[in-house]
Amino acid sequence: MRFLKARFNMKMIVGAAVAVMSLTALSACAFGKPVVKTRSLFAMDTIMEIQAAGDEELLSGAEEMIRGLEKKLSVTDEGSEIYALNRDGKAEVSGNVADIMSRALSVCAETDGALDISIYPVLKAWGFTTGSYRVPDKEEIDALLENVDYRQVQAQQDTGTVLLSPAVSDSKCQVIIAPGMQVDLGSVVKGYTGSAVAKYFRDNGVKSALINLGGNVECIGKKPDGTKWKVAIKSPFADSQTGIFGVIDAEDMAIITSGGYERFFEENGKTYWHILDPKTGYPAENGLVSVTIIGSDGLRCDGLSTALFVMGLDGAIDFWKQSGDFDAVFITESGEAYVTSGIADSFTLYSEYYDAPLHVLSR
Repeated sequence: MRFLKARFNMKMIVGAAVAVMSLTALSACAFGKPVVKTRSLFAMDTIMEIQAAGDEELLSGAEEMIRGLEKKLSVTDEGSEIYALNRDGKAEVSGNVADIMSRALSVCAETDGALDISIYPVLKAWGFTTGSYRVPDKEEIDALLENVDYRQVQAQQDTGTVLLSPAVSDSKCQVIIAPGMQVDLGSVVKGYTGSAVAKYFRDNGVKSALINLGGNVECIGKKPDGTKWKVAIKSPFADSQTGIFGVIDAEDMAIITSGGYERFFEENGKTYWHILDPKTGYPAENGLVSVTIIGSDGLRCDGLSTALFVMGLDGAIDFWKQSGDFDAVFITESGEAYVTSGIADSFTLYSEYYDAPLHVLSR
């Protein structure tokens, strides 16, 4: 017997918690200070909310930017560059699409394929992209895995075929993928978009903003009242009464969470979630139920939140110790939280989880 858990996308709920926590401060702006404007929209298959202390036109510009990226990157829109690439095996892509793909491939390489943008056909086989959930047999998965290899994504220049790299990302180039391969940049695109919107706001003088792209959160400065933003990390546990596991006091950073609770189904009493291990083609099961990455680069945070979930706690901790550009919160299936030292003083357990074991990680 199979059934789908009827539940909201949990990244969206994280965002809702963020909005609730910031309402009081936003409504308390003193006379003479910039008025906070809010824009809600549905894009990239999620509900988004943008709050910025600035002109209404800036929100319109941000929405136009989001919809423009969605148009280029959608795997289902027949007019998108990614759709053309998956259909034809090659396509000319614009500069920002090449940039996103280049940087995503860098995360794929850095994590030794724990993130792989070519996992899309396997996700489709499980039904995570269509809603027609099923458990594929091992033979089907193994056959699909033969075409999963981010290293086979290449770009063609006048000098020949080379691996896509930042050197070719500033202008249009032709991307080539192996026969049978399909790519999807959904694992990084909202993180990239959040940082792009934040840059657009900063370039136009915005000093305070909260960009919530379906739970992929990026904040600019502090709240208008001078205090830090309070960003909630969603509880990954179904029996939670509040829906919040912890809170991060945030300023000028991206905060992005991945968890098995975001999209899943059950069959014969077993839960299958959408975060797949690219090496096996099966949901990653390693003791982690939530990974939150905190840093300055939204795309990197987005990609790492998935990759480190796949790695498991020990692998994720080792990866963090060798890196120097992000912090993290790891939540295990046993209810323990592991917080890296750079964010430890800004993280607090929510009241419902006040007694959860909390470990501070140091290098």
